[in-house]
Amino acid sequence: MEAKRLTPLEIMKKLVSFPTVSRDSNLNLVAWVENYLGSHGIEAHLKYDETGEKAALFAHAGPWIEGGIVLSGHTDVVPVDGQKWDSNPWDVIEADGKYIGRGVCDMKGFDALAIWALVEAQYRNVKRPIQLALSYDEEVGCTGAPPMIDRMLEVLPKASAVIVGEPSTLQPVTAHKGGSGYCLHVVGFEVHSSLMHTGVNAIMSAAKIIDWANATNAANSSAAPSDIAAIFDPPYTTAHVGKISGGTAGNITAKDCYFGVDFRVLPDETPAEWSKKLKLKVDTVEQEMKAVRPEARIDIKPSFFVPGLRPEAEGEAEMIVRQITGDNGTHVVSYGTEAGQFQERGYSAVICGPGDIAQAHQPNEFIQISQFIAGRDFMVSLLSRLES
Repeated sequence: MEAKRLTPLEIMKKLVSFPTVSRDSNLNLVAWVENYLGSHGIEAHLKYDETGEKAALFAHAGPWIEGGIVLSGHTDVVPVDGQKWDSNPWDVIEADGKYIGRGVCDMKGFDALAIWALVEAQYRNVKRPIQLALSYDEEVGCTGAPPMIDRMLEVLPKASAVIVGEPSTLQPVTAHKGGSGYCLHVVGFEVHSSLMHTGVNAIMSAAKIIDWANATNAANSSAAPSDIAAIFDPPYTTAHVGKISGGTAGNITAKDCYFGVDFRVLPDETPAEWSKKLKLKVDTVEQEMKAVRPEARIDIKPSFFVPGLRPEAEGEAEMIVRQITGDNGTHVVSYGTEAGQFQERGYSAVICGPGDIAQAHQPNEFIQISQFIAGRDFMVSLLSRLES
């Protein structure tokens, strides 16, 4: 007897029920997807992280040939800590024309549609294969996708086009900024603040680097944008500090200060050049610190790197999405995705998924029901293309 084929909504409800916050394991969700696909004769492959507590999943349906289409999503979600929800975040509820729940927009709604489409392909006479790729740790720097993609290239026939289903209101997004992040630990020297000139205040030294980030943004924003930059909002590379901690007491020069600097880099620039500029500033501040106390220092280490998505000339993934949606507009985003990582490995890539990114990470996160239905219609059209 044929196994039950769940609807996209039933799949989404199941996926949301797993609280796969990036700091926690996603293995329960992955196991459920693996079992569900297996019940329909689809073999799923897992790529575990170094801890064994997280895994990416990928699978193939249709003829065992190259040239297929990958539907790419991620399984992790951001925390709900400190957010005021009007319902249980791990239950999908329907209200006011919306499905509400953590991840329905970013991006378990698309994941559900992709799983549904893979199973549908198993029962259709598709001439061209379809592949599913579900990563982990996208929300903390897209770190789970690269090892997954490398393993896909070893195990599966190589697909040629990738549709990354980040919420874009089903518009074809053909470029995004890259991202790189750095963790900094400024190590000062403690003295009483009345003698601060004999010590090194780690917080005040860190402030010089943070002020450099402000000055960098001001300079970038006033420069004439390149042709590629002009299509982005904002049309320049940005430097950002989102979290800082340190210090012991108000009357002690801070011994430690911890903060991060991240860059959102235009596709026609390289994260390496911005890393070089940051390290140059760090070296300058460190030398000033050492002139007072030689043991003072600044430790810096990379925290994440996400390549940008570059516009493709006559890109196959873009062409497929435009033919299905009928949208020929120019759409780009300033956040990073796994699309650039697929592109780096030789795939044609585009972003297209249901939902609005403005709803991602918010309390009472939602996806419009009309968008979810439109996402299903997109998958139906894609399957029809694969059949013909």
